Amino acid sequence: MAGSRKAAATLPTIPVGPGEDPWTNEELDEVRTELEDEVGRLQKKVAQAEAELRELLTEGADVAGRDPADIGSTNFERDQGVSLAASARELLDQSVQALRLFDDGQYGVCEICGGPIGKGRLQAFPRATMCVACKQKSERR
Repeated sequence: MAGSRKAAATLPTIPVGPGEDPWTNEELDEVRTELEDEVGRLQKKVAQAEAELRELLTEGADVAGRDPADIGSTNFERDQGVSLAASARELLDQSVQALRLFDDGQYGVCEICGGPIGKGRLQAFPRATMCVACKQKSERR
């Protein structure tokens, strides 16, 4: 992904919240690099989780003659593996989406209200697609 990085002169203008300083090119580079690194890390994590899940599914296929406790343990591990793989995949999708928004000049705009997400929020959570107020409202539903 590093090859797709935009030059400093073409970095997008990202909205900021009230009282926040505008983004500097260095801050934008830092956020983009963090997102790219996150995508790479999560791609590896998804691949590993899916490989482990395939192994568990293969092992769990032959249950004849196995102790019920072992079968239960295998089923638990499988369910946990499915959950971890799904969680990693969701985080990967969010990071890829954030990079796409960054490149399209839409990064930092709340997908619900259209207002700024806020510089502080994006620096803490670069995958954010909603401002704090909209995120809180969506979690209450």
